[in-house]
Amino acid sequence: MGAAVGGRFGVAIPGHGVRRAGRAESVRRRSGGRRRTMKVFRAEWSTPEEQLAADEALLDACEAGEAGTEGGVLRFYESATPCVVVGYGNRLATEVDVAACDAAGVPVLRRASGGGTVLLGPGCLAYAVVLPVGLDPALETVTGTNRWVMERNRAALEAATGLPVVIRGHTDLAVDEWKFSGNAQRRRRRAVLFHGTFLLGMDLEPVARLLPPPSSEPEYRRGRAHGAFIRNLGVSSDRVRGAMEAVWGVTGEWTGSLGERVAGWMGERYGRREWHRRF
Repeated sequence: MGAAVGGRFGVAIPGHGVRRAGRAESVRRRSGGRRRTMKVFRAEWSTPEEQLAADEALLDACEAGEAGTEGGVLRFYESATPCVVVGYGNRLATEVDVAACDAAGVPVLRRASGGGTVLLGPGCLAYAVVLPVGLDPALETVTGTNRWVMERNRAALEAATGLPVVIRGHTDLAVDEWKFSGNAQRRRRRAVLFHGTFLLGMDLEPVARLLPPPSSEPEYRRGRAHGAFIRNLGVSSDRVRGAMEAVWGVTGEWTGSLGERVAGWMGERYGRREWHRRF
């Protein structure tokens, strides 16, 4: 995600068990064969903590089968201020220069999915897509979900930029060995959240000051420093949003509300310093 320095895919799977292979087909039969199309959710929040809470709240809504989530929901946001976001299991002492972040007034936050540490801020477009697991058999597994989602994202970014975009590692997007997108997932029993970021025009200089070399990296990075590994695409946010909506087949807006769920997650996790810095 974001100006990501790691490279392994991330997944957090609380209470995730084995699923039956025929589940997707049984869901389709119960739905009477109705066509289910993706919706876009355009609401945004003012703080990065609330944006992280909104991703998890949207996953809750899809897990609960709320109306309009049957074909999945896509959302975008861009953090107005820089912030560092670590994966669910990241250790701050190894993945973040906490003293440098504190001195610069850059919040250090923790998300619910796995994966590496990222720097968000203006010029870095974040997205999230929530999908019912029964939407396609590929979504039954972590690796299947990675392939299913990443190929769609790859096609969208290639259309938006005209550049030869490739999937590297498990869930990176790159152009000519330069990474511009990192992604991660969080799974529930009936729904999956897949989220990540696209570097479009972000100031990348602070990455080296705030984030040490990652504790793990994809093979294609080959030990390169941040400045020799990540790049901006130099295209507009509107262009990328439009390409993503086209490739994902968005047909309209999701009109549900996440207000109460976001408030709940803020109280339980994202509004609490002890959650973000727990280890």
